[in-house]
Amino acid sequence: MKILQDKRLYTFLIPSLIGMLLFITPITYNNTLTISIAVLANLLKDLMGTHSTTIIWALISISTILTLIHKTISIPYLQKYPKFSQLFSIQGFWFYVRILGFILVNMIYFQVGPQFLIGELTGGLVIHDLLPILVCVFLLAGMLLALLLNYGLLDFFGAQMIFLMRPLFHLPGRSALDCVASWLGDGSIGVLLTSKQYEEGFYSKREAIVIATTFSAVSITFSLVVLSQVRLEHMFLPFYGIVSFAGIIAAVIVPKLPPLSHIPDTYYTEVSHREDIPEGMNSWQYGLSLALAKVEHAPTIKEFFQEGIENVVEMWFGTLPVIMALGTIALIIAEYTPIFQILGIPFIPLYNLLQIPEATAASQTVVVGFADMFLPSVIASSIESDLTRFVVATTSVTQLIYMSEIGSIIMGSKIPVSLKDLFLIFLERTIVTLPIIALLSHMLF
Repeated sequence: MKILQDKRLYTFLIPSLIGMLLFITPITYNNTLTISIAVLANLLKDLMGTHSTTIIWALISISTILTLIHKTISIPYLQKYPKFSQLFSIQGFWFYVRILGFILVNMIYFQVGPQFLIGELTGGLVIHDLLPILVCVFLLAGMLLALLLNYGLLDFFGAQMIFLMRPLFHLPGRSALDCVASWLGDGSIGVLLTSKQYEEGFYSKREAIVIATTFSAVSITFSLVVLSQVRLEHMFLPFYGIVSFAGIIAAVIVPKLPPLSHIPDTYYTEVSHREDIPEGMNSWQYGLSLALAKVEHAPTIKEFFQEGIENVVEMWFGTLPVIMALGTIALIIAEYTPIFQILGIPFIPLYNLLQIPEATAASQTVVVGFADMFLPSVIASSIESDLTRFVVATTSVTQLIYMSEIGSIIMGSKIPVSLKDLFLIFLERTIVTLPIIALLSHMLF
């Protein structure tokens, strides 16, 4: 009864329950399983309507213009806020990526330039189809992720999951929540959650990269869209069962391979946080003690909104130009060059070995998934074999890393990973999961 009189308990429970309802509690909306934050993001996207493109153009343009001004004369106002000063003080590669994002968004917005840059299959797809929902997700997640992060929920939940995540995946227990948020909502939410935890010292460099590239799972909603594209939506349950099983196997194996196995357990901050249950306490007691200790430093309402605004500004101005630039380039390569088809040639013998019909056509879908997760299913829609279309759709969802969204968000975040490493992890996930998917698919067809 003494614990019920502790005001800290209610400071932990009330925001955490709201956060759970928004981010990880499944709801049915329009006959689709999703989460509240995803529904709100889509409603906000619908509210923006045709103005979404103008908003995206303005955000990327402001980001780049402020970067150029701050780089030239150092804006005094930004100097008062270290986070904002750092946001507009980028150097080297990321500076040029931001400039490229600015050039592309202006070309696409004003419809100036060659079709391969501004067309609806490349830059137009990014600005019209991808970025509007991300603007909304970034706004809501940036403002409300603190409900999961700052009031003890992750600390409590992490203590309960240590028994599973540590021995099986060598990861903190709290990483399981990243997966749940991605699985029910959107992979971008999982990446944002992971990045914040890395910045605060809860994940090491290795753990953050493993979680972002392994546990930022594709949402149930988008998985259904992918399956519908190959006209096999009636097989959703076995499809998602195979996706989940193959994903777990990949989560066990791929982190043990380079480049992930070579990444050190160094931390972004000087103070790191390890989850180890002390002797004499069970996971419930330990989790509650961590949560109550966390709320002693919980933000006030003013600090909550101030931190939320800072998060949104950082996501909008820091990440949107990266997605605009890298996403467009990836789609141009996929649509107008044979590079991904050439890279897929080594997979023809593998498809033949796995007895997948139309192996040559299927091989063209393998590497193109690195550009965008939806492209393999679009290409596979013309394949006659139901088995092959099913394998392509399932493989594309388990690959996880695609540069039109998740890959660009990871590279635009504080998570330190290179484009080369992302591509290697993508290939490893493909090689590990494809035989599993093919074997189980043969049992269905």
